[in-house]
Amino acid sequence: MFTWVNKEQGGRNKEGDMFQTVTEGLQSLYAKKLLPLEETYLFHDFHSPALEDADFQNKPMVLLVGQYSTGKTTFIRYLLEQDFPGMRIGPEPTTDGFIAVMYNENEGIVPGNALVVDPKKPFRKLNAFGNAFLNRFICSQMPNQVLQSISIIDTPGILSGEKQRISRGYDFSEVLRWFGERVDRIILLFDAHKLDISDEFSQAIKAFRGQDDKIRVVLNKADQVDTQQLMRVYGALMWSLGKVINTPEVVRVYLGSFWAKPLQNAENRHLFEAETQDVFRDIQSLPRNAALRKLNDLIKRARLAKVHAYIISYLKKEMPSLFGKEKKKEELIAHLPEIYQILQREHHISPGDFPNVIKMQEQLQHYDFSKFPSLKVKLIESVDRMLSTKISSLMNMIREEESKQPTQMVMGGAFEDSSDGPFGHGYGEGISAGADTEDWIVSSDKHRYDEIFYTLMPINGKVTGINAKREMMNSRLPNTVLGKIWKLADCDKDGMLDDEEFALAQHLIKIKLEGFELPTELPNHLVPPSHRKDPTADILYNHQED
Repeated sequence: MFTWVNKEQGGRNKEGDMFQTVTEGLQSLYAKKLLPLEETYLFHDFHSPALEDADFQNKPMVLLVGQYSTGKTTFIRYLLEQDFPGMRIGPEPTTDGFIAVMYNENEGIVPGNALVVDPKKPFRKLNAFGNAFLNRFICSQMPNQVLQSISIIDTPGILSGEKQRISRGYDFSEVLRWFGERVDRIILLFDAHKLDISDEFSQAIKAFRGQDDKIRVVLNKADQVDTQQLMRVYGALMWSLGKVINTPEVVRVYLGSFWAKPLQNAENRHLFEAETQDVFRDIQSLPRNAALRKLNDLIKRARLAKVHAYIISYLKKEMPSLFGKEKKKEELIAHLPEIYQILQREHHISPGDFPNVIKMQEQLQHYDFSKFPSLKVKLIESVDRMLSTKISSLMNMIREEESKQPTQMVMGGAFEDSSDGPFGHGYGEGISAGADTEDWIVSSDKHRYDEIFYTLMPINGKVTGINAKREMMNSRLPNTVLGKIWKLADCDKDGMLDDEEFALAQHLIKIKLEGFELPTELPNHLVPPSHRKDPTADILYNHQED
């Protein structure tokens, strides 16, 4: 149980607040500190609806976005390892609405209009998008172990053309922006044969502005092209993304084929398996980092709310008291970029904290500036205190309590641990090769290593560190790596290597040159036969002692 309790004050902090969980602390801080500022300066009309208890209490959510037939629904099927209610898969645009796949003991579908009145679900504010959206929004519920830890949001396939944007009947980009603010991970799916980013897909990606840390990119169906084509496809995808995602950092792209069917091109199998494990680890970490993500989102929201308050109060201050209000309003809207710069200098605000100026200009057209509230310093100071003291206390509480609790991971479905069997990732490769054989795996190449060993002028059957170093340096591996190999190979720690230890060192060099990692301790199956402890001798020795 998370606790934030000051014992010296009878379980309360200086302002009398007492929080039993991180979630409760976030809810309390939002309701008491941030919500009054948002309501005063019409934040909910301009940016984002008010947060509710379900927004803080819900499980981590994963949002899948992509063009039609890129494998979004199949990706969910792959993770769950079973069909879910409402699922339709095909080469044509099949998913024509949003599907929230969530856990429930009873399998079934909840329609959108019923979903937005359920206080236990974090979707109540979607009611603002109207029936055109709600008729295309359902919740697919089922008893699945994966869904006990996360929820998954499937979205309609994005098509190219202006018609798709208009004929939906609701603002598709705004719905995605709403989800983007509340989910823990945004996965953009691309098909190896569909790399073009349509206008609507571009608008969808831009709707996630400010959520860059949540975005991951998956190049699906990568097995349908050979290695040479895959390199070209990867380069083309990075070029396309660079035009849409305006960040200096290179976005992480995972390659793979996320469905339970044979690979069409198996030459990159090892790469696909490694990339799949990376995707799984990223998704599995979501429950563990959920509290920090909610804390981070609350901080981003508080910073935007402060900036919004400064903008609204400045516009109010510049309005005339009697005549020329409309003319002054048009002038202020036209000079909004200059107003941003004034507020930046006056309040020491980063340019990245300001809302999109074009969108803000469009929204301001519908308001009477003279009715805007003036700057209330106490509300700003209350949010500042929350950011400087309360948030840091919650962050410390998360670290302390997480260290005392077992690690939370997504389990079940495709995440079921198969590392113990022969089909676990990396089984029989690299350092684990030979683990299930009786013979010492180094023996197969020992005759070659012995030829090198005897050229190094061994003394009493051992080569010195100087002579061994000269040969090991031929691998061109860094000294830090060779030093680690020496420690692993020198089993008796005498500063010299016998023929078996030298063969082991060469075997470890070979493993490293093939791209595998070295262990921190030498596995039992790699210990040279002459250096292995004889369990029979130990038993006899203990018997004689008795």
